[in-house]
Amino acid sequence: MGTKMIKSKKYLALVLAISATASFAQLNDVVKTGVAKVKDAQKSQARVDKIVDSSQARLVEYRSLLKQVDGLKVYNKQLSTQITSQEQLIEKFAESTAQVAIIERQMLPLIMKMVDGLGKFVELDLPFHEQERAERMMFIQDNIGRADVDISEKFRQVLEVYQIENEYGRKIDSYSAIINVEGKDVEVDVLRIGRVALVAQTKDTKLSAAYDKASKKWIALDNSTYRNSIKNGIKMSKKQATISMLKLPIPAPVEAK
Repeated sequence: MGTKMIKSKKYLALVLAISATASFAQLNDVVKTGVAKVKDAQKSQARVDKIVDSSQARLVEYRSLLKQVDGLKVYNKQLSTQITSQEQLIEKFAESTAQVAIIERQMLPLIMKMVDGLGKFVELDLPFHEQERAERMMFIQDNIGRADVDISEKFRQVLEVYQIENEYGRKIDSYSAIINVEGKDVEVDVLRIGRVALVAQTKDTKLSAAYDKASKKWIALDNSTYRNSIKNGIKMSKKQATISMLKLPIPAPVEAK
């Protein structure tokens, strides 16, 4: 009986060993299967993470593009406003250009009339600064026909000459000249008092004369009467004497025709 028990124990041990081996093999298979599943899960997670990262990047890019689109919409709106404004300016410029052309056509005849009237006025005026005034008139008359001088400059030049002529009537001055008095040419100092009086005196003050507008001639004056006044007037014009009363031959006013 003892022998049977020993055999039974050996058999049981063998069975247990076989069972253990079988269980270990099964467990090993289970572990391998679990490891494989874990690896597959990791790969799947990596793919998911990659997809998520790609989606996040695309979302960021999409939002950035949306901002750019919004910015472009605002920019396009501003450009549209500017274009509309520029088109309005172009229309205004076109209208202004047309008006300028009309004004230029109207201005040229006016300027020509102004120059013609000014020329006649200078011709009929007292004969002072004759060469200077003649050259000035010739200058503006020549410029009327010049194509390289625009209409505004022509008008400005004419107005400038008008202003100069106007100033002559408000000022006193003197200058040296040669005049003809009673058939003789003499060198004198001419004294002009605005457009009221035009008198002259020789350098030695022995001859005094006045311009007679009616006869358009220089006539000799009573030197004893006007000598000192003309002499002092010449000094005043040169700022060599203080302003004071002068006794000069003033022609009587005539009725305008």
